Amino acid sequence: MAETRGVRSASAGRRAPGLRRVWCCSFVAAPDSPDHRRSSSTHRELRPSKTPPKLSHPGSFHSSPSPSSKLGLGIIDPRRILSPGRVSPIDSDTPLGPLPGILDSASISTTAVESEPECPDPAPKERSLVPDKPKTDTRVSLRERSLDLRLCLRGKDGRCLVLELDSAVLCESSAFFAARVMDSTRKVSDADCQKIEVAGVEDVDVFKETIELMYEKDASRWLMKAGVSRAIGVLEVCLKIMFDRGMRSCLKYIEAVPWTETEEEKLKRLFAMSTIDKAICEDVLARLDPQDCNHSEDLAVQLIQSVTNATNGNARREMRSLVNGLLSKSSVYQKEPVGLNKDSLYNVCHSCLNSLVNLFEEALNSIPMDQMTAGKRTKPLIERVSKQVENLNWLLEILIDKEMAEDFVGLWANQKELIRMHESASPMLRYELSRISANVFIALGLRKLQCPGGMRFSILQSWFGPMLMDFGWLQRCSKGLDMRMLEESLGQVILTLRLKQQQILFEEWFRCFAGHGTECPNLCKAFQVWWRRSFVRTCEARR
Repeated sequence: MAETRGVRSASAGRRAPGLRRVWCCSFVAAPDSPDHRRSSSTHRELRPSKTPPKLSHPGSFHSSPSPSSKLGLGIIDPRRILSPGRVSPIDSDTPLGPLPGILDSASISTTAVESEPECPDPAPKERSLVPDKPKTDTRVSLRERSLDLRLCLRGKDGRCLVLELDSAVLCESSAFFAARVMDSTRKVSDADCQKIEVAGVEDVDVFKETIELMYEKDASRWLMKAGVSRAIGVLEVCLKIMFDRGMRSCLKYIEAVPWTETEEEKLKRLFAMSTIDKAICEDVLARLDPQDCNHSEDLAVQLIQSVTNATNGNARREMRSLVNGLLSKSSVYQKEPVGLNKDSLYNVCHSCLNSLVNLFEEALNSIPMDQMTAGKRTKPLIERVSKQVENLNWLLEILIDKEMAEDFVGLWANQKELIRMHESASPMLRYELSRISANVFIALGLRKLQCPGGMRFSILQSWFGPMLMDFGWLQRCSKGLDMRMLEESLGQVILTLRLKQQQILFEEWFRCFAGHGTECPNLCKAFQVWWRRSFVRTCEARR
């Protein structure tokens, strides 16, 4: 029988080379029984086939499930029974019906959110805004909720988002949606097919998050994960749809956390455009409204006074830099520069000058310093004098920046007591006073100060002589002073006076320069200008 089968197969292969039978090595298709094969062999016509026959059950024999398991899964029709001891199944005479369909698990959804056909960007399927409940929760599960409302959100950017919601939760949370749902119920006879639409939405995602907040039991935890920026966006939507519970939750969270400058500006714009009950947002407004704070002018003077009274040198320099940034016209801290009260600022100047006079009196006192400071831990006198000089120079910079420094020139020119003590004081102390005079002369020479001629001559008459004495010390201990600029500015200021006044000052300088040389400022260029104006041009005019 085997030989006959092999011959028949060979002859069939010669007659139809394109047809190949599958046998025991791979039972992809069950072979026909011997009886059935004999009865049908006479009627079978073998023709070459371009495509192999479709196989009903892919896979190998070893990996295929058992007949009983296939029967349970519905893959094999229960009318087909495998005969014991036989390889091929016994076919019944009755025709077979279609196999039962296999359910796709992906098509099962309790709240399938679909987009409307007219929406360009449909929302993803299987989307529900109702939060998942734990298995141990005894309340109604998500599958049992009635999602009887379809909400379509249309953004200004063309986006469209469709959400399936519980109309009861939406109406309880928002008065805006309660009215919209009522209108929709009147128009639609079937309540299960209610549809409402909100068009012109600024940000579809933020609107969706606001609706999600309606289903959250712990709103504070949700907002904590969202952050301040998103909470501000949700707050804006809450105000538009009249979602009071969400609005209060957002305000409570925003008030309790720090803000960045960008978030603060967003809040200011939101409160400016919206009308919110002040009783609800009182705490947030208290962080934005500066009405209860002291006036900026008075506060700025207090800060300046604190800097001048500081005892730590490093802290004083840091605070001085901070105040300069606050008072600068190009300050990054405010849009408008801070104003200063002129009288209050000059009161600080008088306080520093009085301290400077007291320090020089202490230096010239006949009582030894050890006895005066017995039992007191004070800093060296030189350091204290240098501190007050730095304070006065800093105040002069502020006054120049605020265009209020003209009176400082007259104030410094009238310090008769300091001028008197300058002659008797140690060079290590007295040259500190010339540092103040140097800054005044530089400001006048660079045209930062415009003073009357009488005031200019008064300050030169008072402090030009001390400057000639201390110029050598200033060169050795300049402390950031530009000596070349000082020489040029000093000569320019002298040239702004009357010629007779110039002659007095230049004669004094000439005598000092002849005796001390480089220890004296070099005013040769300004001296030549004065000489040419006074004598050369006068002689030419007489001719």
